[in-house]
Amino acid sequence: MQESQPLQGALLLGVSALLFALMGVAIRYATQSGINNEIVVFSRNLVGVIFFLPLLLRKGLAPLKTTRLKSHFLRTFSGLAAMYCFFYAIAHLPLADAMLFTYSAPIFTPIIAYFWLKEPLTPRVLVFSAIGLLGVALVAKPSNSLFNSLSLIGLAASLLAAIAYVSIRQMSDTEPAYRIVFYFAFFSALVSAVPLTWAWQTLTHAQLLWLGLAGLLAAFAQITMSRAYTLAPPSIISPVAYSAIIFAGLLAWFFWQETPDPLSIGGAVLIISASLMSLFLRKR
Repeated sequence: MQESQPLQGALLLGVSALLFALMGVAIRYATQSGINNEIVVFSRNLVGVIFFLPLLLRKGLAPLKTTRLKSHFLRTFSGLAAMYCFFYAIAHLPLADAMLFTYSAPIFTPIIAYFWLKEPLTPRVLVFSAIGLLGVALVAKPSNSLFNSLSLIGLAASLLAAIAYVSIRQMSDTEPAYRIVFYFAFFSALVSAVPLTWAWQTLTHAQLLWLGLAGLLAAFAQITMSRAYTLAPPSIISPVAYSAIIFAGLLAWFFWQETPDPLSIGGAVLIISASLMSLFLRKR
């Protein structure tokens, strides 16, 4: 694998977190307009494929040649399953609860990377991840619905996303970020097209715009995230993903006039502190 660059990886992962938060806003508007989960997932993946058409027209299939199809399949099925769970959680849980589940994935990432890639799992990494998760809980302030059956879907999204993140790192020795994202979008679009045979809806122009925006944001976010995890191990930079909670809180205030309370501010401090301490101590 290539030499680790944790600071650069953390910066890119922060940009990815912002893009994913913006995607969440678009997805929420889309689901509130009446679009079902199957169409949301398929549209997000279809836009991801279309995003790569200029590259294919300019350079052909040569940049996409790979000997790691098995790894791409694993990344696809874990990531696609996480996507179905995440979008379903956004549509059926309070937004704060859904965000808590989604961005608790980094707490599982170092553990999976330890067993799968044999990357170091130190007490410090576990402590910082736990601090970050506590910050997420303070910001999200989950309601009683956290403990109903829907919470299992949210937790499944976190665990599956963690597997997808580690699979990206596992492929990073031969697969560039754009290739990882393309195969994820391509295979996911094929698989997610199947449910449309019984779940198709006629969409309005406004709904198409929301879906297109969500897909574009997701494509850019995926490329940035994939590049981040090729620069540094998930066990080191994954706490930065918690910053998506901060971005989501700011966006919620902007679009829905939700004002953060002292608990949210305290959670933000914990999230940022855990991320920076993990990175700077690693550098030293």
